[in-house]
Amino acid sequence: MAEHRCKDCPMKSPAARHLNEQQLDTLENNSALVYFKKGELIFKEDALSLNISYLRTGIAKLHMRGPVGDKILRIVKAPAYLGIPTSFGDKVNQFSATALVDTSVCFIDIQHFRNFIYQNGHFAYEIIVELCKNELFDYKRATSQSQKQVPGILAETLLCFSDKIYEADQFIFPLTRGEIGDMVGTSRESISRAMSDLVNEGVIEFHTKEIKIKDKDRLRQISDKG
Repeated sequence: MAEHRCKDCPMKSPAARHLNEQQLDTLENNSALVYFKKGELIFKEDALSLNISYLRTGIAKLHMRGPVGDKILRIVKAPAYLGIPTSFGDKVNQFSATALVDTSVCFIDIQHFRNFIYQNGHFAYEIIVELCKNELFDYKRATSQSQKQVPGILAETLLCFSDKIYEADQFIFPLTRGEIGDMVGTSRESISRAMSDLVNEGVIEFHTKEIKIKDKDRLRQISDKG
């Protein structure tokens, strides 16, 4: 664990910005800042849930066990809450979270987090807004990917990482091809073929883990056509 001061934190969530000084003191005294290396488990599916996890810096994947393997539910970029649905919906975690890069996470005692919601309407409103945005994003993604072939799904995924996660056209891709398949519901081999096609067509460059988008307009066309 590391020392932290919630009042001075530059990575406060929109909800936490509405806490008064006394509530920020309560937050500081009932939370812990923990650093995770790439690949480390932040919290585990089926483990008892006693905290709300706030991704302060870094990128994480949320994933759930299925009949034949893991399903990646979402890629989350900091700052963002990771476990509100699983913490409030049950006493145990319904999915796992794993760091995709070096990250820092604030673990907040769940009872004090609940008290903030009861006591502070502005705090509660911002939490509801975040939950609603995430739900709408998941609906749109599920609808889009259910109506696309593998090339369109892969193009959409690369654009999401470029536009929303890294905000750059050249970046280190944090997932293996097998993990991309787990996320979008297809095989590693199908992802490899689609990736090779994008490279051969000059749409992207791919070296080890580094991806460079060379023709973003073409990538968007592939994504839109599905």
